Amino acid sequence: MAGAHAVSGRHPVAVIIGMMGAGKTRVGREVAQMLRLPFLDADIEIEREVGMSIPDYFAQYGEPAFRRVESELIARTLSDFDGIFALGGGAPMTPAVQDALAGYMDEGGRVIYLQADPKEAMERANRGGGRPMLDGGDANARWMRLYEQRDPVFTALANVHVRTHGSTPQMAARKVMNMIEERVVHVDVAGGDDYNVRIGEGAMNHLAGVLGPGAHRIALIHTQPVQRHSDRARALLRQAGYEVSDIVIPDAEAGKTVTVANGIWERLGREGFTRSDAVVGVGGGAATDLAGFIAATWMRGVHYVNCPTSLLAMVDASTGGKTGINTTGGKNLAGSFYTPAGVLADTTTLASLPNDIFIEGLGEVAKSGFISDPEILRILREHAAELRAFDGASLLGSPLEDVVDELIERTVRVKARHVSADLKEAGLREFLNYGHTMGHAIEKIEHFRWRHGNAVAVGMVYAAELASILGIIDDDLVVEHRTLLDSLGLPTSWNGGSYEDVLALMHRDKKARGNRLRFVVLDAIGHPIHLDDPPADAVEEAFRRIAG
Repeated sequence: MAGAHAVSGRHPVAVIIGMMGAGKTRVGREVAQMLRLPFLDADIEIEREVGMSIPDYFAQYGEPAFRRVESELIARTLSDFDGIFALGGGAPMTPAVQDALAGYMDEGGRVIYLQADPKEAMERANRGGGRPMLDGGDANARWMRLYEQRDPVFTALANVHVRTHGSTPQMAARKVMNMIEERVVHVDVAGGDDYNVRIGEGAMNHLAGVLGPGAHRIALIHTQPVQRHSDRARALLRQAGYEVSDIVIPDAEAGKTVTVANGIWERLGREGFTRSDAVVGVGGGAATDLAGFIAATWMRGVHYVNCPTSLLAMVDASTGGKTGINTTGGKNLAGSFYTPAGVLADTTTLASLPNDIFIEGLGEVAKSGFISDPEILRILREHAAELRAFDGASLLGSPLEDVVDELIERTVRVKARHVSADLKEAGLREFLNYGHTMGHAIEKIEHFRWRHGNAVAVGMVYAAELASILGIIDDDLVVEHRTLLDSLGLPTSWNGGSYEDVLALMHRDKKARGNRLRFVVLDAIGHPIHLDDPPADAVEEAFRRIAG
């Protein structure tokens, strides 16, 4: 429950809004019980306060008087209640309530729009009775008129959207609980569009809400191994009314080629994709890289959302707006900086992740600890044995799940800080490439059979050895690199290629300037620096030290 109490002071953990008959009270009670929190229903509290039923109050005093009482009660509750709070169906249409909810969200609050199927909600509203807004004529017709007025307002007002079509109250409550407990990292991009990275069980349920109503067609780009997750994304998209084109690409780096990209461009052209349509990438880092590249290049840029399914993709590739494909010259040499509309790191996908693919993701996690957040390193040291023994089948609901969620959130926050200040890698963002100069060379020489996180782990040891040789750091920090990475099951040495081949590839690294090598090294934990044109003998000696 790490994310449940994100709002400081006595404020509701969540506020639930929705149409009459959406199940706000029933679902709200279930959520409160699951989270062991108090529950309040605004309509019940109003009846207690005015000493009569809401229909009687409407009849005696009219709707304007009722809305004033309702607005005042909601404002008080938002500032002095720390549970789950359900509002009446029409409450969010009142400007005073909208302002109060906006202030609540500004402080980190969650306003959850419970989006029920209209037919189901109408039936429940009619069965329940006591609905003054449905009195006088055809109740279903009145409900639909209200829905047409309110749905756009509720959609725009809420910062969390939960579709409950066909769900039991318990299933709907579980969806709401997952969204309450998720972690959210806001990426504020200088010179680009801001977006959120949502981390937690069920984060993919935000997919339609993040895409919004503008797009008609969605290109769903994914690999075969994540079919079960792409099936879920497709179902969510179709439920929301999108037309989905299913595009399967080769797994891993084999999917990041000009040939694959060209095949997708040709298909989008045949199917009539326009600038108002969108792309969704589901899979590991290679799949989300390619999906972003397609989105950036089609019609000079269309909306896209990443749904990473591996630890590496969640903490690195899907976030930050770097998109790209590989060429014969090297990795990610063709690409663009193009920010997603959102990133949905649904941790339920980690349950199907093999141990070795999870472990490689820890390479990028450790990198963020070394360059910016020492607390990441502490968590990794403390839980190294459990992380190394990762078993996806037993992850969800275990103590390790909270550890993994915190590591993802902290790593994404490190990336967000660097990206926010430097979208296009002109300076600060280059520090995210710690370990990558050697790492990318290893990947290329190994024909991408080495996974990215493993190559970066060796690359960090290389960078530490280089800094040590030059007297920038002492040997203790080199030992700390080797010890931590080894304890996590990550490689710390490599002898798969010649020094001459590695040197040639490092000269083609994106950080290189002319014929001068440029590395990111540390002069202390949490303090990366640029190292330009180091002595050739030091570069070679560091290579010998990793050739174990």
